[in-house]
Amino acid sequence: MSNQANVIIPPMRLSELGEFGLINLIRAASTRYQNPGRTPWRDLLLGIGDDAAAWQSGDRIQLVTTDTLVQGVHFDLGVISWEELGWKALAVNLSDIAAMGGTPKYALLSLALPAQLKVKNISDFINSITHMAAEFEVAIVGGNVATAPNIVITVTIIGCSKGKTMLERSTASPGEQIAVTGYMGLSAAGLQMLTGKTVSDPDARNILRQAHFKPVPRVKEGQILVEQGVRTAIDISDGLVADLDHVCESSKVNARINMEQVPVHPVVTTHFPNHQELALCGGEDYELLFTADKATVARAKQALSCPVTVIGDITKEELPTRVLVVDSRGTIIPYKKGGWDHFKNGVSHVRFTQP
Repeated sequence: MSNQANVIIPPMRLSELGEFGLINLIRAASTRYQNPGRTPWRDLLLGIGDDAAAWQSGDRIQLVTTDTLVQGVHFDLGVISWEELGWKALAVNLSDIAAMGGTPKYALLSLALPAQLKVKNISDFINSITHMAAEFEVAIVGGNVATAPNIVITVTIIGCSKGKTMLERSTASPGEQIAVTGYMGLSAAGLQMLTGKTVSDPDARNILRQAHFKPVPRVKEGQILVEQGVRTAIDISDGLVADLDHVCESSKVNARINMEQVPVHPVVTTHFPNHQELALCGGEDYELLFTADKATVARAKQALSCPVTVIGDITKEELPTRVLVVDSRGTIIPYKKGGWDHFKNGVSHVRFTQP
């Protein structure tokens, strides 16, 4: 009897199963057919479930990640420019390599495009993505093109570790501090501005738009974290609480963060009364969240040129939720369970341009 005959398929729709349920389904199927005696599986270090897949190749660790942007789901061309779309398409993938502390090397670009699309538009997109690739010393080496009724962009990045170690989600330990680079909530605030929230200050508007459409992946910062002895990190794409929850789940620990320590940009606190919610659950900041002992965090903070803020600690202590948010007095601050889920949130949601 084949392994497939023993698989029980849940009697539900994808909207009930959700994105992470689907990922678990794929992971379970992949695990059933692994052959540890063969080279691909024997060399595999990280498969499904981290920011990038990783396998041993000589004295280096090879890394690969991929992401797809779909028109009407991830972006609205009535709001985002083609130049911004090119930047963001590459940036979100580079951020996954940054979260592993790796060096991006090569990119594959696959495009499904309507035949009536203006050449000028796609030229602006290509010029932007290739310019950004050059800035990060990434070579675009191939891909695929096809026709489709809507635009679908898929980018794959291949990279490697700088040495023999990398950053992972599953290595956080009780007693470690939790730290983040940069500021939380800027991208989500930018999204709210783009969908109707009035922000009259032109400088503030520019900061918010840049944060949402042209995030700068923390590639160098991820490499420095590895050099300073950090072993655990994730990029903040789903939201601070959601991504910290991913770390806690993978590491089998809990976390407590102090809301008053979470760094929120002055533009967000000034213009958005819901700045706490944006900082905790907004997502798409593409900053790095990492954990390490106090001395290692201090070294990393000194070595990095960007702001680094300690926001809490990892614990084995039983908590009401896996990630607990408190104020300076220890009072629990409730929050909506954040995190983007493609199937549960629904395909009508345009992530880059609608709430």
